[in-house]
Amino acid sequence: MDVFSKIRKRLVLVSILALILATGIFAAGCEEDEKVLEDIHFAKVEWTCSTQKGYIHKEVLETLGYNMTLNNYSLPVILEGMGDGQIDAFTDAWFVTWGTPLENALEEGTVVHHETHLDAVNYAPAVPVYVYEAGVQSMEDLADYSEEFDYTYYGLEPGNDGNEIMIEAFENDTYGLGEWDIMESSEAAMMADVRQKIDNEEWVVFSGWEPHYMNVIFDMEYLDDPKGIWGEETERVGTIVRPGLEEDDPNLARYLTQFDVSIEDVDEWVYAFGYEERDAEEYAEEWVRENLDKVMEWVEGMQTVDGRDAQEALQEAYQ
Repeated sequence: MDVFSKIRKRLVLVSILALILATGIFAAGCEEDEKVLEDIHFAKVEWTCSTQKGYIHKEVLETLGYNMTLNNYSLPVILEGMGDGQIDAFTDAWFVTWGTPLENALEEGTVVHHETHLDAVNYAPAVPVYVYEAGVQSMEDLADYSEEFDYTYYGLEPGNDGNEIMIEAFENDTYGLGEWDIMESSEAAMMADVRQKIDNEEWVVFSGWEPHYMNVIFDMEYLDDPKGIWGEETERVGTIVRPGLEEDDPNLARYLTQFDVSIEDVDEWVYAFGYEERDAEEYAEEWVRENLDKVMEWVEGMQTVDGRDAQEALQEAYQ
């Protein structure tokens, strides 16, 4: 074998070796980009919209092979759990009315604002329409009718952001409400109390929000808030995640980015779960099956936990 032949042979071997190394590096890079956690932990609060939304996520992600834990927590526990890395995601953060605790957590980097999927939603004190027409159209009017309201505001679970806003207002005598107190309870209990009050045409002021089926079954109006204690910005709802989630599972992060719903979607969910009392898991399966085209957009470009195309896996599951 002449010298040139030896040189050519060595060059071929070097090229093959370089190709093998490059392929290995590329494969490793792809594997790194596509890693998944498999076991994930989502939070929800005891709100109808948050609960049904959580089970929609669970239906989709478990179909893709994730093992998803979904538990109820209060806002302080959610923020603490994300800071400690125990909770991966929460998709029902109200960025304005959650106020200072959420703002501080975002500034400190203990939670991350991942995306916003609902704009121009509402969360504010509300009254029955007969109370509104009698002269209570603003929070400034409440104190003038304190006796009719029995000095009581009907709120949600302890630690809820709306509760904290009103408790602070009572402590600071904002709007002249220094003698008022709050009735803290679950969403279901508050709704039962409000329904009874309205059925008896009694006066009541309570935490109202939209989307929610209360806007359908109650004749109600939201009160003006001239001092802006419930936030002066337009309310928006979205997803917060723990620090590092996007790096730990780019696949899941893509899903949370692409998850997109309308107020009408959420109205449909809360009406089925909250008003019709449908089983949350059964309804989630039904809704995903009947709205598969929309769900396909949420999982575009994703893979299942075992590496298959996510859209193909969903198509197979709901044929």
